[in-house]
Amino acid sequence: MNDFISQTAQEAGKRHAEPLFPIRDVAQQTGVNPVTLRAWERRYGLIKPLRTAKGHRLYSFEHIKRIRKVLDWLERGVAVSQVKQLLEEQTGQPLAEDSPWRTQQAQWFTWIEQLAERQLDEGFKQAMALYPPETLCQHLLLPLLEKLQQHWRVTEGARVEQVFFMTWLRTQLASRIAHNNRLHHSPPLLVVSLSEQIMEPKLWLCGWLASYAECSVRVLEWPIPAPDLTLAVKRLQPRALLLYGSQRIQVESLRELIENLPCPVLLSGQSVTIHRDELADLTQLNCAADPLQTYHSLQHLNLLHHQ
Repeated sequence: MNDFISQTAQEAGKRHAEPLFPIRDVAQQTGVNPVTLRAWERRYGLIKPLRTAKGHRLYSFEHIKRIRKVLDWLERGVAVSQVKQLLEEQTGQPLAEDSPWRTQQAQWFTWIEQLAERQLDEGFKQAMALYPPETLCQHLLLPLLEKLQQHWRVTEGARVEQVFFMTWLRTQLASRIAHNNRLHHSPPLLVVSLSEQIMEPKLWLCGWLASYAECSVRVLEWPIPAPDLTLAVKRLQPRALLLYGSQRIQVESLRELIENLPCPVLLSGQSVTIHRDELADLTQLNCAADPLQTYHSLQHLNLLHHQ
């Protein structure tokens, strides 16, 4: 039977110009057992594999990539029944194959694999000289982060690359925020993490983007109990509080918190997508799912002013 499936997969792969894999191979590659893969297909419509003439399931690289995206949402505490809608909303226009941004992404990817700090320093310096932060975020940093997360999930020994790049990125963004802060003396935007993650790159991207408007930025990257956060707001008198969350949060606790704060409050990150329905009635809370949307929301609320 295994030989039959493998032969059929090879024949189908030739027709579709890409390799196709039986369910046993996909289970080994992703860590998701065949029973679960079948349930995701039948009950939730998350994966729609191809079929042989005998009805055996065959999966392409795109199917495997989608399975890993499902795993990413599940690891963030999202119910499996919610995942399909979240995946369908993750749309974007793919870049042309010859796009110069693809070339830069590939170059950065290689530098990260090589732990090449000096090359990253120079590449970032040159990119900052050529493009505004918003453009770099949209076309280079966010797509690169998505590719890296997929790569790190399946690559043995990738933890070294991950720690290296996350440390480098945090250092670069924090240093530029600090430099920009010296140019402004107005009330800051206070950026606070709701996540237990050691390094949240998109939290820092939010602060970095905001710092290139006439706005100082203070980043507190560890979660803070509500009473202490209230105290921080009292002391800093920020123009706004930006909360960043990448996982499930306690919405009721968030509701109680924002009712006692004297400044505008925004919630950014994938927590917005996870809790969209629950957050709908919090009219005093502004929400944005990613750093670019957050930046645009801050502009729309007149909380940022370009130089």
